[in-house]
Amino acid sequence: MPFLSIIIPAYNEEDRLPNTLEQAFSFIQDQSYSAEVLVVENGSRDRTFEVAQSFTGQYSSLRVFQEAGRGKGLAVKRGMLEAYGEYRFMCDADLSMPITEISRFLPPALDNKDIVIASREAPGAIRYNEPHYRHWGGRVVNIMIRLLVLPGLQDTQCGFKCFRHEAAADLFGSMTLAGLSFDVEILYLARLRGWGITEVPIPWYYDPESKVRPLQDSFKMFRDILQVRRNQRNGLYAR
Repeated sequence: MPFLSIIIPAYNEEDRLPNTLEQAFSFIQDQSYSAEVLVVENGSRDRTFEVAQSFTGQYSSLRVFQEAGRGKGLAVKRGMLEAYGEYRFMCDADLSMPITEISRFLPPALDNKDIVIASREAPGAIRYNEPHYRHWGGRVVNIMIRLLVLPGLQDTQCGFKCFRHEAAADLFGSMTLAGLSFDVEILYLARLRGWGITEVPIPWYYDPESKVRPLQDSFKMFRDILQVRRNQRNGLYAR
């Protein structure tokens, strides 16, 4: 069992993925522990899968998967359940959080934490180059999430989260949402089942090539939150 698994969901990432992988393995090579990287491609219209596969000869601890279903949630779920790591870290391909920050999510920096999530809003976090409309749009979404399902968490949607392997197996084996709202469902389910959640402030760099669509995705987020509440009422989240 490697100490760390880095899981990278990849949709139309043929241009950014080579640099991302080089940074990930440069980080791993500087660590004293064993680690692996999993790339999960799903539904790309470009050569993301082929580009990822081309690196497997260079990096023996790289594994590449192709998930038939569309949606970031499905890609992360596949990676979490395929991973072998004691700690399993989901990582956006744009590396809007520097890869070196991963150490702050793991022992010895944080010991015995079930789930550690990156926060762009916790005290000490810094946002770089983000347009004001994106920032305040994100805060509106977060207020909705806190009011309806996850009170107290300042940033549920940042794409960098770490799960201890027991928590990952329990939660991702039970998730139902395939798209961007999967974070909300996973964290809601974690609270229902008693897994601890810790927020870590991070430096975060806005990427103008972000695939998030503020209006469409916010509306879908609201519908998915209502679905999460229905799932709970209907007993879908029972162990």
